[in-house]
Amino acid sequence: MKLVRDNVPDIMKEKGENAEFRQASEEEYKQLLKKKLVEEALEFQAESKTEELADVLEVLHALAEASGTVISEIEEIRKAKREERGGFSKRIVLERWIRKT
Repeated sequence: MKLVRDNVPDIMKEKGENAEFRQASEEEYKQLLKKKLVEEALEFQAESKTEELADVLEVLHALAEASGTVISEIEEIRKAKREERGGFSKRIVLERWIRKT
């Protein structure tokens, strides 16, 4: 069982493939989207193709919509965090953290 894109049933039918599909409940959909995000991120990690990164972004858009959030709101939060804490362009790696006692 896995979440697939909306046109996959039609595509498979056109190819003569036999498969069973159903529509997830709203709560199941949110959980499946979270799993899909990890799946797509792992695919990008393995292949580092722009197409895989686009799949990650598609899932993020779907997660935002399913959560009642608009991408522009997420983008504003991202910008604020970048302003406060920076981005990742300097490629800084934390090697060890020595906590204060």
